[in-house]
Amino acid sequence: MAKHRWALSFIDSTKPGNRSAVPSPVGYLEESHTSHEEDDTPDTSLIAKQGWTIALSPWKSLPMTLLVMFMAGNQIGVFPIMMIGMMAYRPLQALWSSKDVFQQLKGDQAALQKVAYVGANLVSLGLAGWKLHTMGLLPTAQSDWVEFMQAREVMEYSTGGIALQT
Repeated sequence: MAKHRWALSFIDSTKPGNRSAVPSPVGYLEESHTSHEEDDTPDTSLIAKQGWTIALSPWKSLPMTLLVMFMAGNQIGVFPIMMIGMMAYRPLQALWSSKDVFQQLKGDQAALQKVAYVGANLVSLGLAGWKLHTMGLLPTAQSDWVEFMQAREVMEYSTGGIALQT
């Protein structure tokens, strides 16, 4: 019998050598529990696939970046400036922390994956710069630098019209 009142024992003690009177579940085979030797070598295709997932993640954010650029408009205001600031800050932050990302990229395709990762972040940074330019926030025109230009020195003066007699 069982130790506790609410516990049941399914072991049939009347049959010698029988471990359990309960039949095995459907599909269960005793032979299937043989020991398998596990390979400790990593799967190269899995490593390459994981590396490409990491390397292409900045490319996947470009459509959202373009949508934010469209929604920001060309007007200068608090929210468009904050949106463009974040569009410029995120790629810079990703480029600054690229050493940590590059440690995750392994395998024979690691160099190409690094180029794809850095290229996507540079494209995002370029889009942010282009948006700042179209909003007129980058000093690219000659009139933006008038303050630093030297005034021309006048070489001669001319007057005319009325002759003065003394």
